[in-house]
Amino acid sequence: MFSWTGFYVGANIGGAWSNNRWTDTVLLTDFNNCNNGVFIGGGQIGGNYQVGQFVIGGEWDFDWAGNNNNNGAGVVIPGVGTVVVTNNNNRFITTVAARFGYAVDHWLLYAKVGGGWVGHNDFTVTNLTTGASFTCGTFNLTNCGNTTGGWLAGAGFEYAFTNNWTVKAEYDFLGLGNRTFTVPATSPFL
Repeated sequence: MFSWTGFYVGANIGGAWSNNRWTDTVLLTDFNNCNNGVFIGGGQIGGNYQVGQFVIGGEWDFDWAGNNNNNGAGVVIPGVGTVVVTNNNNRFITTVAARFGYAVDHWLLYAKVGGGWVGHNDFTVTNLTTGASFTCGTFNLTNCGNTTGGWLAGAGFEYAFTNNWTVKAEYDFLGLGNRTFTVPATSPFL
């Protein structure tokens, strides 16, 4: 019988999609969702231990994101058009998770839970009407550092086509924290 016990290192490629929702807490209005996809690629290291058909383990992934300020979300006012645009440059995604699986010979079905972080820079909000903009660190932006973290849940399957080589497909959901900014009434941004 094939055993999944051991340490591993590997490479991966795939895609990542972000879902950004902008809410005005004064007017209690949700403006729009911004869903952008980017190419990601990187590697992972981990280890498994198999007991009967059950496999437990841990894994660390690190991926670079092929993204250059294309996570723009716009606030659209009917009859006027887009008046505010936000941009953010996501540079990397990293996750650390525990894996729990069920092995059927060379097949492994698993779930994973843990945490993840997205490294970003250049968070900018621009008023297209006035041309004024601000970047993280101006006005009263909070939670706008270069890394945003959150929880991770995922599932996948892996197939060992030799004793030392596997291929897998996986879906991960990364729930990240919020960013909040306040624009003063006297700001030239308005």
